[in-house]
Amino acid sequence: MLLCLDIGNTTIHGGVFKGDELILHFRKTSEVKNSSDEIGIFLRSVLRENEIEPKDIASIALCSVVPSLLHAIRNASYKFFSLEPFILQAGVKTGLKIKYRNPLEVGADRIATAIAATHLYPEENIIAVDFGTATTFCAITSKKEYLGGAIIPGIAISMEALESRTAKLPSVEIIKPVEAVGRSTVESIQAGLFYSQVGTVKEVTKRFAEESFRDSNLVIVGTGGYARLFEGENLFDRIFPNLVLNGLYLAYHMNQ
Repeated sequence: MLLCLDIGNTTIHGGVFKGDELILHFRKTSEVKNSSDEIGIFLRSVLRENEIEPKDIASIALCSVVPSLLHAIRNASYKFFSLEPFILQAGVKTGLKIKYRNPLEVGADRIATAIAATHLYPEENIIAVDFGTATTFCAITSKKEYLGGAIIPGIAISMEALESRTAKLPSVEIIKPVEAVGRSTVESIQAGLFYSQVGTVKEVTKRFAEESFRDSNLVIVGTGGYARLFEGENLFDRIFPNLVLNGLYLAYHMNQ
């Protein structure tokens, strides 16, 4: 079995593949002060709670946008699984042609998303929208050229900013509002958070399509922890919540 870990700013998103099937996925809050022991014990515990023996994990693959956590998780891999992890980083095979001015600036999670998206749609132009701590947009051509993208504050960050920078606005549950016109402070915040993301996604994907793909065929996919929240808004052709994990799985096998 292959254990894949996407180390993000807010959560560690993990998944276990048996063959090419994702049989388990889980999330843990990212804590930059977590020791390798804390991470290793958590990983072994979550596996056992889901009836997977840690000894059955044959390989570990990970990507990280949090350098301070990468060291701890690498050490946890050695200590608790006796495995050298595969790390999606500069120098490994991805199957992509990175067109960023500085390819090293592209987040490993965005590369994993692009790998998975091009595997699903190998002959299509693609815009991938990932709803995580940040909401990110990736533009990939049918020739597997990673053109670049856009990054905006995620829906949770936006809520935290309102709560921390205003005197009276509370933290609210992030949900799809019943209507756009909120009839209370809580409803107004929920509507603003939700529809600001919807409007931004529509505008950014429209501009990507016009600037980079002209009249060519285009597939728009959504992924990430909040992607399902936007079902029914006609933003995407398909939603794949676990694209990063699938991209890690593919990158791991590409480099064996």
